[in-house]
Amino acid sequence: MENGAAQPVIVAIDGPAGTGKSSTSKAVATQLGLSYLDTGAQYRAITWWMVTNAIDVDDPSAIAAVAGKPEIVSGTDPANPTITVDGVDVSAPIRTQEVSSRVSAVSAVPEVRARITELQRAVAAGAEGGIVVEGRDIGTTVLPDADLKIFLTASAEARAARRNGELKGADVNATREALMKRDAADSSRKTSPLAKADDAVEVDTTELTLTQVIECVVTLVEEKRAGK
Repeated sequence: MENGAAQPVIVAIDGPAGTGKSSTSKAVATQLGLSYLDTGAQYRAITWWMVTNAIDVDDPSAIAAVAGKPEIVSGTDPANPTITVDGVDVSAPIRTQEVSSRVSAVSAVPEVRARITELQRAVAAGAEGGIVVEGRDIGTTVLPDADLKIFLTASAEARAARRNGELKGADVNATREALMKRDAADSSRKTSPLAKADDAVEVDTTELTLTQVIECVVTLVEEKRAGK
């Protein structure tokens, strides 16, 4: 590398919903000049496409049969991460409750995971300066050779409270139940479950502010870069 330019680094950030994963990943990528990929948005996008096209999301074979149809494109600018399906901007509709309640079922279908994993690997391979990839199975399945793997955790209560800050007017108990149900579904699925990689650094965000979590992760990435 010329003049001590930083080595490209691939950072995998995994963990359940409500740990501050997206906010942390975007901020870290921005601060360090890396690309950013929200893999959850890709699963939401394919779920949105299934719902929009009236595919029975309770029928894995119906999902599997059309998993290759939608064209999903992710923009990797952390300041403005975009996602389109067949050329349509879906960044807003993929965040609806209708999609949220079905994403675990769609994500559990092996053909869907194979398709989206392939997309994710292609995006990471194409990120010349390095990338922060956030999701649930990045360090274990998608990018097992990532330079740095981080697993964010937090108590169910803390996660529900944070998620409630995002979902205006939501009931904390209902949110907590929904999060725990989704975690259970994602942790127990046969294909690429939500799991911490053996070589991941665990960061418990329960007592930390978002700024502290970002600082912690930035430090870990900088140490990794320096040690290359």
